[in-house]
Amino acid sequence: MTTTTAQSRTVLERFPAGAPRGSWPAEEYAAAQRAQGTDVQVVMDLVGDQFLVVTDDTPPQ
Repeated sequence: MTTTTAQSRTVLERFPAGAPRGSWPAEEYAAAQRAQGTDVQVVMDLVGDQFLVVTDDTPPQ
């Protein structure tokens, strides 16, 4: 039997998907957060047409 738990995430920042060519503001923000020790990911919100910088709320086991 396999059990799964729902993963909760917090959105730290939102960036429009239509950034100027060569500009990666979501990735730059995420890099700054990682440099401060925060584990973050950049994900695409297809419905909202934006990039989200998120962190997991699930405590380590």
